[in-house]
Amino acid sequence: MSDTVNRLTLWAVDVFLTTAEEGSITAAARRLGASPSAISQQLTNLEALFGAELLNRRERPVTLTPAGRIFRPRAQRIRDEANSARSDMARLDLSQLGNLRLGMVEDFEATVTPQLITGMAEHLKNTRFELETGPSHRLLDALEHRACDVAVAADMGTHAPWMEVRPLLRDPFVAMVPKGMRADQALAEGLPLINYTRRHAMGRELASHLLDAGLAPAQRFELDSYRAMIAMVAAGNGWTILTALGALHAGRFADQIEVEEMPVAPLERRLSLFARRDEMGEIADDIAARLRRLIGDNIVTPARADWPWLGDRLSVLGG
Repeated sequence: MSDTVNRLTLWAVDVFLTTAEEGSITAAARRLGASPSAISQQLTNLEALFGAELLNRRERPVTLTPAGRIFRPRAQRIRDEANSARSDMARLDLSQLGNLRLGMVEDFEATVTPQLITGMAEHLKNTRFELETGPSHRLLDALEHRACDVAVAADMGTHAPWMEVRPLLRDPFVAMVPKGMRADQALAEGLPLINYTRRHAMGRELASHLLDAGLAPAQRFELDSYRAMIAMVAAGNGWTILTALGALHAGRFADQIEVEEMPVAPLERRLSLFARRDEMGEIADDIAARLRRLIGDNIVTPARADWPWLGDRLSVLGG
């Protein structure tokens, strides 16, 4: 029998926990960046070590056996301790951090994120960076399940006990209408509202806010792409409500749209940096400090120059 079968490794523990969380060997392989056969072999080795089946791999989704349910909390403690040790050692010398997995909300994709990674790479010369972009709920789920180390996402105000939160940006919602039109005019003329998808928390929050305000504009479109929404507004096919940060994605359509205050009561969201409590410490502080500077220079200052009526409703938080 191979020595690897007789040893309990952190990799095997991570494979077991990830497979249990995902309910699928294929999904676990995708998340861990390994092949399904490699994941399956690690699970086989782990079960051989304990002399018991840990997962019902013939079921869809994969479920825990009684032995797996016994092992899972112990495996979680092993992984937690390993992550804590990694973080403690990284605090001693950040330049020795081997791997950093960042989850970043898509709003920062074109400007802030590249500059953040470039700046950190110059400081952390021995660190390998992994980046995942996506909607906030997916990033926070990845953080909870340890698929990333730090996540920058919309802050819904409800924080799990395991979270550390560092506020970054106050981001107000704004109306976007075709060039030469006003938001109240778009409403009066029955121009369709191009909705941000209610599959995401931001879309649901906005829909609820409009309903509370008694606003029921004509609705024909629901999209999950800022750029597609802005392009439709520029073409005169409707109007929309996005955050100021979202409006900065106008790009080549900037001279074909108007950005105005919302025609109802103000609404804002906040973006924050999230990390697991007592794990990232100074690393999370350093990332948050860098982000605040980049957000101020690349988002707040130019947006206020273009739309001075925003005032401090668009502002950097914390620091």
